[in-house]
Amino acid sequence: MHTARLVYASFDRFPSAKGAATHINAFLRGLGRHFGQVDLVTIESEATAIGGLPTAHGVAQSIPATTDLAALPWSAVGVTQHGLPAVGRNLFERVLSFRAQLGRWWEQHLGAEPADIFHFRSIYEAYPLAREKSRFCRRMIYEVNGLPSIELKYHYPAVAQDRELLAKLHHQEQVCLEAADQIITVSDINAAHIVGRGIDERRIRVIRNGVDPSIFRCGPPTHISPTRPLQVLYSGTLSAWQGVQYAIEAVALLRRDFDAQLTLVGPGRPRQKKAIEELIWKQDLCDHVSLRPAVPQSELNLLQQQADVIVAPLTRNDRNLVQGCCPLKVIEAMASGTPVIASDLPVVRELASEGEVLFAKPGSAKSIKDAMLQLLQQPQRARALGQAAARKAHTQFGWQRAVDQLLEVYERLLQEPASV
Repeated sequence: MHTARLVYASFDRFPSAKGAATHINAFLRGLGRHFGQVDLVTIESEATAIGGLPTAHGVAQSIPATTDLAALPWSAVGVTQHGLPAVGRNLFERVLSFRAQLGRWWEQHLGAEPADIFHFRSIYEAYPLAREKSRFCRRMIYEVNGLPSIELKYHYPAVAQDRELLAKLHHQEQVCLEAADQIITVSDINAAHIVGRGIDERRIRVIRNGVDPSIFRCGPPTHISPTRPLQVLYSGTLSAWQGVQYAIEAVALLRRDFDAQLTLVGPGRPRQKKAIEELIWKQDLCDHVSLRPAVPQSELNLLQQQADVIVAPLTRNDRNLVQGCCPLKVIEAMASGTPVIASDLPVVRELASEGEVLFAKPGSAKSIKDAMLQLLQQPQRARALGQAAARKAHTQFGWQRAVDQLLEVYERLLQEPASV
């Protein structure tokens, strides 16, 4: 075990049901086991905010299937979590609140001694520290999963028209990118975008998302039959870039000839849920589509194994094509052994080939429907796809592999002279 003072910060509520929390959990457990002195600074969880159990060192407790993931206490060996409030009426007030709290926390816990490595996930927590890097840390790691100048408009549509705000976001991103000794990102598309912003490719390391094989197990072979309703599953957020609407429309098209049931599982804002519910009603699918909140990963894996097909209908937009991503939902679906229909996008092609998932034209409900029809008519192909995808996920996308790559980055940085 190495002695180093490490700080990992994220403007995310943690733990939670989002994919970001899965990523943070895997990385922090690996860092804690290896280094043993890691401070995790996040937005306080619901459990802490309402006076629930505090976080502590130790072994993670088992999670009942009915538990609200946002209210869970969390712990990991070698990691101390610090939940800070992010108070405000809107996103930017909450960001400023969290930044101020992080600055005060830093003074109280580290004082004038810089951290050996400051690892962060966004400009929201890191911009003020990146401007005075030498005061706060010896080395910085910027884990670029998403860039607000690209993503924010999908959460707040009015942002797309605010050129001054977008310019400020872009500037803050650039300050953080240039200050980082190492940039970690999740796909080749992400890396190419960052290089296009003038960053030396030698400072970028692609570490793809992973899957926990002890949770996402491969189920029994799929038995699709046209004599019973096709069970279709979508899991993930209800954000516009996910293309949930095309999955709903595809089921409506398929139901002209075959019965089908669609289950949507995941978090969503009230506005997003309302739009989805209106579309379900418009397509006359109220009895054929169920909308469920996020569930623990073990329960999600059961839903995957019970499904006949899992859909990942990502859309063509700058979030998926220019910025890039590594869709965790695709890797987790592949690991279950249930056949996957996914949009034919470069970020998906980085994860799977023709013999592992069935590709559909992005933004086309008809293409998704046609892919479902192929699986109904060729059940043996469906089983072969599911089994090949599971082999790929379990052999090439385990979280341990991603953690090992992360530890390589840390070890190299700790051995190199600190940059200014």
